[in-house]
Amino acid sequence: MTGHITLMAAAELRDAIAARARGELPAAINALMNIDADSWQAIEHRLATLGGDLPALLNALVGDRA
Repeated sequence: MTGHITLMAAAELRDAIAARARGELPAAINALMNIDADSWQAIEHRLATLGGDLPALLNALVGDRA
């Protein structure tokens, strides 16, 4: 069984994704740095289950702007 993603971590991940989509890399990094270790592991596991990872997801949001 995998860990639990806290509500705070989910909100931080949402904020990071939104910031990256707007091209605001420092804000995205700040949001990601606020995610607790247990939630990180759960997020990584869920993304791996879907066949991806966080860097690929974040890079896909900006396409050619990266």
